Amino acid sequence: MPVSIGGLCGNNLIQITMETKESKATETFKITGNWGAQSKQLKDKYGQLTDADLKFEAGKENDLLQRVQTRLNKKREEVINIIKKFQTEKV
Repeated sequence: MPVSIGGLCGNNLIQITMETKESKATETFKITGNWGAQSKQLKDKYGQLTDADLKFEAGKENDLLQRVQTRLNKKREEVINIIKKFQTEKV
């Protein structure tokens, strides 16, 4: 299931694309706001996440998703929904 993740890292825009297995439809969304602040909030809420888990590297969005997915023991869709939730909260 192809998935990429994104956000703002400095002045760089990061984008998330998710293809669901059932429909093969592609859902794309952009993380708004400051990724550094959002990742801090994620770490505060999910204490088991580390800075290394939340480190963003351009072109390695899938790695970020995989690290968070593994650490939280959640499916990719759940991780994307968690990240979306933090987008809607004021950072």
